[in-house]
Amino acid sequence: MNLATDDWIPIVWNQGKPGTVSLRGAFERGHEIQDVSLRPHERIAVMRLLICVAQAALDGPEDYADWKACRPRIATKAVEYLDLWRQAFELLGGGQRFLQVASLKKPATIPDAADEDEGNLISKLTLVLATGNNPTLFDNAGGSERGFDDAQLAVQLVTFQCFSPCGTIGVALWNGNPTLGWGAYPKVKPGQSAHAPCLSGNMLHSYVRGRNLLASFHSNLITKEQVRALFGDAAWGKPVWESMPQDPADRGAVQNATASFLGRLVPLSRAVRLAEDRRSMVLANGLEYPAYPEWREPAATIVTRMINKKPSRAALSASIDRATWRELHALTVISVDKTSNGGPLALRNIENDEDFDLWVGGLVAAGNGKLVDNTESVYHVPAAMLAGPGQMVYEKGVRHAEASEYQLRRAVSVYHKGLGDNVDRPEMKNRRQLIQRNAAAQFWTDMEQAVPQLLEVAAAPKSLGTKGEWRKTSWGQAVQRAARSAYERACPHDTVRQMHAYALGLNMYFAARAGTAGAEKEVET
Repeated sequence: MNLATDDWIPIVWNQGKPGTVSLRGAFERGHEIQDVSLRPHERIAVMRLLICVAQAALDGPEDYADWKACRPRIATKAVEYLDLWRQAFELLGGGQRFLQVASLKKPATIPDAADEDEGNLISKLTLVLATGNNPTLFDNAGGSERGFDDAQLAVQLVTFQCFSPCGTIGVALWNGNPTLGWGAYPKVKPGQSAHAPCLSGNMLHSYVRGRNLLASFHSNLITKEQVRALFGDAAWGKPVWESMPQDPADRGAVQNATASFLGRLVPLSRAVRLAEDRRSMVLANGLEYPAYPEWREPAATIVTRMINKKPSRAALSASIDRATWRELHALTVISVDKTSNGGPLALRNIENDEDFDLWVGGLVAAGNGKLVDNTESVYHVPAAMLAGPGQMVYEKGVRHAEASEYQLRRAVSVYHKGLGDNVDRPEMKNRRQLIQRNAAAQFWTDMEQAVPQLLEVAAAPKSLGTKGEWRKTSWGQAVQRAARSAYERACPHDTVRQMHAYALGLNMYFAARAGTAGAEKEVET
């Protein structure tokens, strides 16, 4: 199996039919391909690989003018590059392997053979399957040996190197030297690993999506000029397959892999050697990749958050509790320099009068490294959202909805108090939060359907008027309907007693909404 020439990337053709292509085919026929067809974290990993190949093949683009002119060259240059480096993309075999370490061996003695064998099942590469200490939810075959075809293994390997979570990991000898985290060497003891770079901080990734795959490649290329401004004059680097580290102490190759733009796009965060039977592997810690603020991933969004009551910059995180559209005003800020907030670097490629599609997704892990869920969304973003006024109006629209949610929660509490069920008592905190959370979840589900209406207001900020009267806009009306609907579902009003409580809560909600400005300020603080 060679990733450059054999089909392995699931795609959707322009006509809507599914298919698979090789790296070579993705560039040769990119104008015929609508998009890749992968899970969110797999999509991110494969897009990083494809973009890395394109950028290495072009050795650029140099600046914005070169970026505008380079699109006709991408396919030809990428195919030539893949032909030149074909041997580096072999999945198995005795020569150089793609994203795998040569001369990787298990220690001579293993303290717990059962745990070590289970940890080295090849299904460990698939983050959604149960293997070792991965959860068994939706996967009842955990603990058993499973085989995968070469195309599946290729996707799994690329994704695992980008998104492998932190935690205890097996140790191995890499060209005779202990892998990173093997603190008790030469005593055999499991080591510790950090998050792979794409999972650090549950980072949310964003890519501009073009009319076809080739257009998507072009839209997300970063110029050398940008790289120099953000990371320094020597930060361009080489893809890891052009300069594979011989061991963890190979300083030059490790520096290229972990601290250069091209080196980090396709990381080597784990030391892996697949067995020829395609059922097992040697697995240990690979290279350590500094996270933000030491390095800003090109698809990340940097925002300011209050940490210990002090403003601090951080990469925007993926969340299963807060829908991504509520952060779209932050995702569309164009970064000025390495110290500023802003969305993905590719936004600089967007013309000021050009609407565009933005794909946003990520993988969510708990603090202990356990994977929780993944998330993805696609937004058709008006050009006005790239400017300050549009972003400000959008953010205010989100705050308007958040203020309504706050009052909805209070109205639900008033309803229950009217029934003689005072959930505001301290000892009722958990029950109160559950009741309010259920109502809020319904509210935000309905609001997500109305996001295009908020984008319409953001596209024409003057339509809001100088007084910011949201109730006169389609978005403000959608907020009102969603809050009323959520309240009615959460608060039955069939009996006389229920109707009385229902009226109390409703009266409280509308009285509070009359002072929306104060409510919004309370939510923000």
